[in-house]
Amino acid sequence: MTAPSVSVVIAAHDEAATIANVVRGAREALGPQCAEVLVVDDGSSDGTAEAARVAGATVLRLDRNQGKGAALRAGIPTTRGEWVVFLDADGQDDPAEIPLLLARAADGPDVALVNGSRFLGTLRRGAISAPNLVGNLAFTGLFAALYGRRVTDSQAGFRAFRGDVVRGLPLRSTEYEIETEMLAQVIRRGFRVVEVPVTRERRQAGTTDFKRVRNGLRILWTIVRERVR
Repeated sequence: MTAPSVSVVIAAHDEAATIANVVRGAREALGPQCAEVLVVDDGSSDGTAEAARVAGATVLRLDRNQGKGAALRAGIPTTRGEWVVFLDADGQDDPAEIPLLLARAADGPDVALVNGSRFLGTLRRGAISAPNLVGNLAFTGLFAALYGRRVTDSQAGFRAFRGDVVRGLPLRSTEYEIETEMLAQVIRRGFRVVEVPVTRERRQAGTTDFKRVRNGLRILWTIVRERVR
């Protein structure tokens, strides 16, 4: 059986120090399966776009910083892979683990999402702050209770989607709630979600755009909004 083609989509804002390694790692992990590595440069001012391009990525550049959700929404319709892998630009996800996600994609035709769970896998020292860990676990518990599905990491950014499914989702998130919205919409459409353990490293350089209160409230609202739609 021919291995599926894979598009990798990476939203990046001011990640010039790490993006090249992430792009090269994704290309090496996939080999001939790699249909494309697409970096959506979310209005960076530090050379992220050029570093990604030199490393071998296709770059879609947004003229201003709009947020992770907006960047992913801009990139998804342009992908052509049978599966679409998402991972972060800051080096916290290990591209070498992409094949672990794709191995579970063959579990059945109803599998639309393979979630890379940090909480089933390994959290390196400094990979997540204590308040963010508590918030993630609380939101994941609420999500499981409201949607009736056991998911261990509802805000996972490292995941693989069936291409036709993710390109058909009516997404509207602009910030970090995009992961929750994707997960909720897949479940509401009756697709199967499976999880695999992944490794989460500490951020290698730069600073995150995640604002704990603002983005936490947006994630909470998305969990509730998608459930009652």
